[in-house]
Amino acid sequence: MDSTGIAERRAQEIRQLCAASLRALGADRHLELLGSRPYRGTAVLPFNAPHLYPPSPGAAFESFRGASDGMALRTLHSDTAAHLALLPENPSARLVFEVLEQFRCESLATLPGVVSNLRARHEAWSKEYLASGLAETSLGMLLYTILQVTRSRITAEPVVEESEDMIEATRANLSPVLGPLLPALRRNKLSQADFAPPALEIARLVADAVQALESRAPTRKAPKESKAAAFSLLVDVEREAALIGRTGTGTSGTLEAAAGGYTAFTRAYDKESAARDLVREDLLRGYRERIAARVHTEAVNTALLAKKLQGLLCVPERSGHDSGAEEGLLDASRLGQLIASPTESRLFKTERFEPVAAATITFLVDCSGSMKQHAEGLAAFLDVLVRALERIEVPCEVLGYTTGAWNGGRALKDWRRAGTPENPGRLNELSHLVFKDAATPWRTGRPGLAAMLKSTLYREGIDGEAVRWALSRLETQGQERRILVVISDGSPADGATANANDENYLQHDLAAVLRGAEAAGSTTILGLGLGLDMSEYFRRSTILDAGRLGGSESVRDLLGLLERSLRPGR
Repeated sequence: MDSTGIAERRAQEIRQLCAASLRALGADRHLELLGSRPYRGTAVLPFNAPHLYPPSPGAAFESFRGASDGMALRTLHSDTAAHLALLPENPSARLVFEVLEQFRCESLATLPGVVSNLRARHEAWSKEYLASGLAETSLGMLLYTILQVTRSRITAEPVVEESEDMIEATRANLSPVLGPLLPALRRNKLSQADFAPPALEIARLVADAVQALESRAPTRKAPKESKAAAFSLLVDVEREAALIGRTGTGTSGTLEAAAGGYTAFTRAYDKESAARDLVREDLLRGYRERIAARVHTEAVNTALLAKKLQGLLCVPERSGHDSGAEEGLLDASRLGQLIASPTESRLFKTERFEPVAAATITFLVDCSGSMKQHAEGLAAFLDVLVRALERIEVPCEVLGYTTGAWNGGRALKDWRRAGTPENPGRLNELSHLVFKDAATPWRTGRPGLAAMLKSTLYREGIDGEAVRWALSRLETQGQERRILVVISDGSPADGATANANDENYLQHDLAAVLRGAEAAGSTTILGLGLGLDMSEYFRRSTILDAGRLGGSESVRDLLGLLERSLRPGR
């Protein structure tokens, strides 16, 4: 794995640790971090203080822990409904009120390690802010000073050392108006209701000061692109406060406004096919030989893999008794031996248990254009897994999803003939592929897996509908535990759909499908990212080294993800 992959893997491990800390400190097992955003179940938590979202994946571990600890304290000590009811309309006032409430919750930390993490995050955020150049403007310095002074007063900690001299003049100018209000913040920090009035008054005063500054400089230049995106609200206060820290979330305004939710303009051209039927037999034989050679080269121990999977996916079931034991239950049928041989001790029997499959698993493969380069390694990876699962009699499907055409195809033409109505929904032809179904054994299903090497199958990706399809197939399986493993190297993408709706239409739908499935709880959904961190969408995910697919490392990564995900309480 290259240095980029190692860094992404490390970032994912840190996120998993922070998510565990969030649940433990927040005393709520339903809390989760997806990307950088906190969720409770399917609902994103509206925590909009900018220091809760470290902008750089390379930030120190303490900075991420401080952010997650701050989120946990917010869930413990703040009534979200009461807070939202008091939020000011003015964006800059809303920002200040949000941050003051966050500071209040953080000031209630009692564990020394948590206090240290919160301080580390605040110092890191302060240095990031100064490095961004935002403090070079009057508005930027005003807001920075407000946040430094109020946090210091609420938590009884000093302001960041690097800021002492820098903020002194602004702090002196603010003292006459803020001075009488600051003691009330600290005095009332134990009560959200009593804390709110002085916090709102400070927010109002800041909004007035911001308005005065902007009226004096109406032609203020936009910030340079090099400035950190996480601080954009502190420069452009007309943006919604809810956007703090939510870069790349994939929210679709079109989909949020649609009364009927996600839709497709037409389903007339959608199809589901057996993948082997789309490839000539002579090509399948050649593809199969390539996969066999790759599997032989990687030399994964299938028997050992099957044994490890058995411990995760099977349960012991009573299948009779073994006689001739020296301890256990007395075996009446062997009492005669005691008379013939008084020293005989093998008069007992023990219960015999055999592992029985208690799960069914589906692998759903992204067959968008960028996945072509991974086809051979991925086919070898799945070939080994299918063989191992068959050994322990765990039903297994391998499915794929792509589109029937590039950039819309016949669906797009129909839309144009209809006069291009607004917000048409999905504008492409779905092509769902069955590489191997649950009833087909590995030996018979090998040609279907070989079809994965057919490069012309790979077009665009409509992930949300593919997940719905795979889940519906899993529902027909009779096993107690159902597992869906989605393998991809990127977000959903279809040019026609994005152009006719908005660029996040498919991303928003995928996120909604996954959140809904997680909330239902009937299926465990895992994400395998090929060189990509998929935690923005998947609660449980890991990164696979795309250059080493099919080998022991990728198999070991999947086993680790299964073990973490199937653990009781997760």
